[in-house]
Amino acid sequence: MIKIIVRAAGSPNGDALKAAIFQRLHPRTYLERFLAEGVRPDGRDLDEWRSIELNVGSISTANGSALVKLGQTTIVCGVKAEIAEPELDCEEEGFLVPNIDLPALCSPKFKPGPPSEEAQVLSERLNQTLFEGPSSIISRKSLCIEPGKAVWTLYIDATVINYDGNAFDAAVLAMVCALRNSTLPYATYNPETNRTICTRPNTNPDKPAMHLKQLMDEGNLKQPMAFSFGVVHYSSPETDPRPLILPDPTSFEEPLLETTLTVVLNSTGQLVNVEQIGASVPLDGTLMGSTDDIDLASRCIAMAKKRFEELEGTRKKIQAISD
Repeated sequence: MIKIIVRAAGSPNGDALKAAIFQRLHPRTYLERFLAEGVRPDGRDLDEWRSIELNVGSISTANGSALVKLGQTTIVCGVKAEIAEPELDCEEEGFLVPNIDLPALCSPKFKPGPPSEEAQVLSERLNQTLFEGPSSIISRKSLCIEPGKAVWTLYIDATVINYDGNAFDAAVLAMVCALRNSTLPYATYNPETNRTICTRPNTNPDKPAMHLKQLMDEGNLKQPMAFSFGVVHYSSPETDPRPLILPDPTSFEEPLLETTLTVVLNSTGQLVNVEQIGASVPLDGTLMGSTDDIDLASRCIAMAKKRFEELEGTRKKIQAISD
């Protein structure tokens, strides 16, 4: 016998089903109805951020690792070190190779197969933010073992195991924490055998291991943090369409945004860069809840610095990470 259960339209399960169908068919209207009430679909206030959780050292086979949760977005990152020959025009510089993977298991929006375009763009953004130019969190010269002969290559691989938006901010945290948790063995180059010999960490006090957190503390960025904002034009019954800033957008909100701004601050809260991703929209105009013209980038920077101060406990935890 097959039982057919018909739920009343006004039951909690029936209302939830209708809301889910409406969200799927009319996502923009669904979002605007929440914004009209001063909240977001996940229950946050309009200017509220999601919580951050982090853990390090969970991958025993890596030189360092970290697990970071930003709301429901979860990323695991591992650092693996190998010895390689340097490039001819950079004989004293090692290699830093960041990569992020968005597998199909983390979200229905991603498909099996080669790296998606979004993953490639994220990897390039992470490389530009953390490892390129004079503001690299680790100096490539500090990875030199023997000029022209041997250098360290660090593979910083992050995998998103649950995707709920704003993967860039979470990946920056995961890579910073994994690097601070990393240790490289003491290495010496033998010119007679043309080989590099490594000594296991903590086995010989005369051959100390290299702790990457010490190298990071000597740099300019030390432990940078990224803060991303979505910009959407929303019109209330009383006003014309105006730009509204949504910090830390979710995977549902991201496709509905006109543009995304990311603010990167260094360990002292100083501005490193501001990056705009997506459609180019004017970054000035009157914000929702404001009567004055204001530059959106300036407002995002101010909100990022405020959030930076609120994360003092998290920043101290990152600073205290040991290998």
